[in-house]
Amino acid sequence: MNLSDKSFKIPESWIEVELADIGKIVSGGTPSTKETAYWGGSVSWISPADLTGYCSKYISEGNKSITEEGLKNSSATIMPAGSIHFSSRAPIGYVVISSCDMTTNQGFKSLVPANGVFNEYVYYYFKGAKQLAESKATGTTFKEISGAAFSKLPIPIPPTNEQHRIVAKIEALFSELDKGVESFKTAREQLKIYRQALLKHAFSGKLTEQWRAENQNKLESAEALLQRIQTERQQRYQQQLKEWEQSKSPPTPLLQRGEQAENPEASATTITNPVPSFEKSAQTVPPFEKGGLGGISKPKPPKTLPPLTAEELAELPELPNGWSYFKVAEMCDVVRGGSPRPAGDPKFYGGNIPFLKVADLTNTASPYLSSFNFTITEAGLSKTRRIDPNTLLLSNSGATLGVPKICLISATMNDGVAAFLGLAPESLLYHYYFWQSKTEYLRNIDQGAAQPNLNTDLIKETIIPLCSALEQMVVIEKLEAVFSALDQLDQTITTALQQAEALRQSILKKAFSGQLVPQDPNDEPASVLLERIKAERAALSAQPKALKAKRSKP
Repeated sequence: MNLSDKSFKIPESWIEVELADIGKIVSGGTPSTKETAYWGGSVSWISPADLTGYCSKYISEGNKSITEEGLKNSSATIMPAGSIHFSSRAPIGYVVISSCDMTTNQGFKSLVPANGVFNEYVYYYFKGAKQLAESKATGTTFKEISGAAFSKLPIPIPPTNEQHRIVAKIEALFSELDKGVESFKTAREQLKIYRQALLKHAFSGKLTEQWRAENQNKLESAEALLQRIQTERQQRYQQQLKEWEQSKSPPTPLLQRGEQAENPEASATTITNPVPSFEKSAQTVPPFEKGGLGGISKPKPPKTLPPLTAEELAELPELPNGWSYFKVAEMCDVVRGGSPRPAGDPKFYGGNIPFLKVADLTNTASPYLSSFNFTITEAGLSKTRRIDPNTLLLSNSGATLGVPKICLISATMNDGVAAFLGLAPESLLYHYYFWQSKTEYLRNIDQGAAQPNLNTDLIKETIIPLCSALEQMVVIEKLEAVFSALDQLDQTITTALQQAEALRQSILKKAFSGQLVPQDPNDEPASVLLERIKAERAALSAQPKALKAKRSKP
């Protein structure tokens, strides 16, 4: 809601004033954190951090409290219950009403409302005043609205009785709206659960159970599957060895920062995606310089690993005929990238070589990655690792670890990204969806570090159920058909939630323009209320200081 919009005219019984006209504006303060005697007392104290994710209208305490001594030795001020607190920085726009006498830190500008001003009416006004307050904020490191600017914010004031009617109507409408929003959020969570259940079925063989029954003559035995995987990996190794021996060709220009893989002007070569036949799209990707890149050394022959032991197999769910369990290391190698140091050094960064980070993998829902945000120079190549087009990647550090992507471009990557080298192109989507099914599991692995981080050995030891290449294609086809429908439902929910928020803002706009509830001609006009507030302030100002202090004491 844009409260600075003057396209509406308030009713005659209303009056527009500044915040300072309807109450006392109070700024907060923080006692020295070095003095333990100032903290942990009986004086309630809140900071904007206490309102992160806080949804209630009222608050009685924050995560910290201060002592009477801390109160005396800071600019914190006790405000009476019913005061409205508006966060004025980091961020601007949190609102809450204190249900007891309370102090705040300097991140709030608070209003102690005068008699006749309903605090919940001001609360809802503040809920819609974020954009207006931000427009008055200043600062370089972070924006903050000053006490003077806050005091001058305009607010339309209806008669006192109408303030109460407006709040009652807002809450009735918001209650219905909240029920709908909660239903949509529940539906979204159910979609996530269903998606995970579908992935679980896909990699247990249940998703293609009927297909197998109808195609018994097309099934591949587990032994043949193992033999084929080993043969294909050996063939890929021989091809990589041949390319390494011939990697003396001159460099080819690479993409510039921000260019998409679909741009054909970057000396690009068109290749067909490793996607099932029902996916007909093709991507245009730039050729990467052969040879001379960081992390490029003579390919190592694939290792022959012992089969899973009976004890390991006993802990795994039983698979259908034609399926078998393998460790990731039996099918490919898993490597991590690296970052040139020092970070940001123009000697290493800002060139024309794509340099992938975790954010590049996590900022899109698509299975494919064809763009990038960072680049390095040729000087930085010795500190990182090159990956070819059609390489499966996995974010392996931070809160967003476990996100897979199929990279369609030649690139380098930092150590927050793991790459699976040597996977057959036609199996990439199968492996992509497998790692999608493992995301939550990977994030819950405790490796004893403050920063979540996947060890490549842990990835290599991960056990994956495999079926024939033909059945893999069927698995992918069925998954993508259902996921397409789920994505459409999710988009419908997103649109509905956006519409709900727009409706919420529309309700507030109508509320504070006099259009939400009818006016009652018997109500005392707001102008009379304002005159009474002025008179009470003048009378208080004329009293002796000692008496004023006594009356203003909470």
